Amino acid sequence: MKAGADAGLRRDLFLLDPAVAFLNHGSFGATPRPVFDDYQAWQRELEWQPVEFLIRRFPELMRTARTALAAHVHTAADNLVFVPNATTALNIVARSLRLQPGDEILTTDHEYGAMDRMWRTLCRQNGAVYQPTPVALPITTAEAIVDALWAGVTPRTRVLFVSHITSPTALIFPVRELCRRARAEGILSIVDGAHALGQIPLHLEEIGADFYTANAHKWLCAPKGSAFLYARPEVQSLVEPLIISWGDTAFTPSGRPFLDEQQWTGTRDIAAFLAVPAAIRFWQDHDGDRVRASCHELVRRARAELAAFTQLPPLCPDSPEWFAQMFAVPLPPCDGPRLQADLYARHRVEVPVMRWRDRALLRVSIQGYNSADDVARLLAALADVLPRPGGVSP
Repeated sequence: MKAGADAGLRRDLFLLDPAVAFLNHGSFGATPRPVFDDYQAWQRELEWQPVEFLIRRFPELMRTARTALAAHVHTAADNLVFVPNATTALNIVARSLRLQPGDEILTTDHEYGAMDRMWRTLCRQNGAVYQPTPVALPITTAEAIVDALWAGVTPRTRVLFVSHITSPTALIFPVRELCRRARAEGILSIVDGAHALGQIPLHLEEIGADFYTANAHKWLCAPKGSAFLYARPEVQSLVEPLIISWGDTAFTPSGRPFLDEQQWTGTRDIAAFLAVPAAIRFWQDHDGDRVRASCHELVRRARAELAAFTQLPPLCPDSPEWFAQMFAVPLPPCDGPRLQADLYARHRVEVPVMRWRDRALLRVSIQGYNSADDVARLLAALADVLPRPGGVSP
């Protein structure tokens, strides 16, 4: 099987449909077989003796999993809590802030649509102001991004909200410098790192965000429904539970309200959380740094080939400063949903067509199981289904 020969992992290590050119790892990830086996083993342990598992063993099981994850992202285990996804984490934080009329949330126009909707909904409820600041494309320098965003700061700015790797444009933003400026100005920094964990190295203490969230089920390849919320110790007292349960009266409380209120939210399957250490081991066992480097090289070639095909300029320079294993390229005017549907229905190519600023962007993810053959299949499919100049489809 040739698939995976370029990026470094055999395709059959994953459970993916071999008939599909899967270039959409960024949406939901894909779990390797050994990690999925570990996940199911935890589920079987839960079913063998649910009371033993969920009452007597729960605190230590969760602590062990958090400790492994915390070491991977370079922070203390008590600064993390497991959550099902980054959206949940951001709702926890945003609803905890008790925004007042006139408070401003400064952000960019590259954020994930569901989070735009969350902030706008909360602002309608409490009179706060959601302020997306344009970050123009193509990107030139990190300083230009920081300066463009910082031009939107006012005396009413309470929160800086920014993606580490953006969803629609797949760009790596300079979050460390943004968080540094926010701290200096007394502005809370919230970073949406949904796509970062497993795609780029994470050093949470160096980034310096007040709050940071990332999905483990995307690029780290843990099972679906595994993510974390990080909070600096100095701001953990701000975080209120989205779900009120037993809190510090549950079983064996830790004495840390942030952990006690968030960790136990009622009966749930925690197997996805407990399998996160297995996902970390998977990448250690398979030389993850080498695989990621190989993926980046395949991304570079794919991006260049797609730009040559569309004859449209790239969104950023060709540098790992701006993209890792996921990239977006502009498309000529087209019906994005129809194009995405046709690519899959007619060619079994799974790749999303995003909408950003009234532009269609093709967002391509390259994981270790992908190869140059997948990229060639995408290009051939685009040649078949993408409308030609003048709006006429082949």
